[in-house]
Amino acid sequence: MAADGWLFRSDRGDVVASSTYSQVREEARRLSLPPDRVAPTLAGRPYDLRHAGVSLWLNAGLPAPEVAQRAGHSVDVLLKVYAKRLDGGRSRMNERIEVALS
Repeated sequence: MAADGWLFRSDRGDVVASSTYSQVREEARRLSLPPDRVAPTLAGRPYDLRHAGVSLWLNAGLPAPEVAQRAGHSVDVLLKVYAKRLDGGRSRMNERIEVALS
């Protein structure tokens, strides 16, 4: 990172134009995501990457209080915002319940 706080610069040393950043990000999305996930709603904006990370942590099974702390949320806010982002996993959850009961 440069002394002025910028991480990336253009070839001429200037701040990268937002249009350039957007073009590169869009190409990266097309190259890195499966075709059915390139819809604008998935990481359509750079800030959406934060949501993707938090959703990943929740879907990986991290406890909500841990995810909330990492994301800078209260557990209430975390569950209100991200409950709809949990991917199915009903059979996986049922297996966990069965293991806990046995």
